[in-house]
Amino acid sequence: MALSRGLRCCQRVFSWIPVLIITSVVLWSYYAYVFELCLFTITNSFEKVAYLLVFHICFAMFSWTYWKSIFTPPASPCKKFQLSYSDKQRYEMEERPDAQKQILVEIARKLPISTRAQSGAIRFCDRCQVLKPDRCHHCSVCETCVLKMDHHCPWVNNCVGFSNYKFFLLFLSYSMLYCVFIAATVFQYFIKFWVGELPNGPAKFHVLFLMFVALMFFVSLMFLFGYHCWLVAKNRSTLEAFTAPVFVNGPDKNGFNVGLRRNLRQVFGEERRLWFIPVYTSQGNGHFFPLKNQSESQNPLLASEIWEESDECSEEGSFGKLFIILGNFYICETAYKWTNIYSGVGAHKLLLRPTPLSRNSTAQINKLN
Repeated sequence: MALSRGLRCCQRVFSWIPVLIITSVVLWSYYAYVFELCLFTITNSFEKVAYLLVFHICFAMFSWTYWKSIFTPPASPCKKFQLSYSDKQRYEMEERPDAQKQILVEIARKLPISTRAQSGAIRFCDRCQVLKPDRCHHCSVCETCVLKMDHHCPWVNNCVGFSNYKFFLLFLSYSMLYCVFIAATVFQYFIKFWVGELPNGPAKFHVLFLMFVALMFFVSLMFLFGYHCWLVAKNRSTLEAFTAPVFVNGPDKNGFNVGLRRNLRQVFGEERRLWFIPVYTSQGNGHFFPLKNQSESQNPLLASEIWEESDECSEEGSFGKLFIILGNFYICETAYKWTNIYSGVGAHKLLLRPTPLSRNSTAQINKLN
């Protein structure tokens, strides 16, 4: 037991090495650019001030997004997806695999779960003892189930998932901007040092090396950022790009693709002015995602882009908007109970938070029923 704890402690310490490497390179680039280039090499005052101003903006946004990517904890499934004490006892006491699968199916009927395991069974994590929501996976490094898990990134020493995917994308974009700005402004002085127009000194090494490092990181980041832009456009995670999610009707790699605009809104939110700022604006709570085969005519909740959450799945715990009843949908339970909504096409069930209904709304429901 002590050996196991010691190994885990060593693993946690060594996991910070990639972050320390990135931090060291960035701090060196700050010194090389601000002091060796701007203060000791550039003689034009206007050029010096302009370079320093833009550089510090890029450096601040890069540092902010990197910090958010590292220290935003990965979101895990809420209590609604955990087995109750009685269900857990019933599941553990049952020795037949088929009976265990049936128990999970009965529990999953109360939850908005659309995906399945490769075998067709309900996805269940034995380590966390939770039914996995759609797009949720267990991370062996973080030792927890992560909502909409994309991958575990050693360079941020964190899982990239629902809670910080926007921050990770902004980190990549501002990293590229940081490298591009350094390379563009250093280039002329790189040439001057290279051909000998400027005297040799400590600044020469820093400027020449700064140019190579900026270009090297830019090229590697460009391919990674382009790949994640493609994933966002298709509404896929890195895991889903390699293994298509399995639905009731079988695997479908485009199962969560609801169009470019809606895909972007799921990650960046509705307020476009906040898209490029590392503050949380993503839609939903990570437990439910609209499906490709749910069109606006079939699902008024998605057409109106109203994401309902339970009190146990929301930190704020406040009541949301009243939802609209349209088309082939009808409400089976009313008032302050958990509401099951069934579609007349395909009988797809969604689990929504309790919403108080007015007398007029209740009358409309009774007409539909």
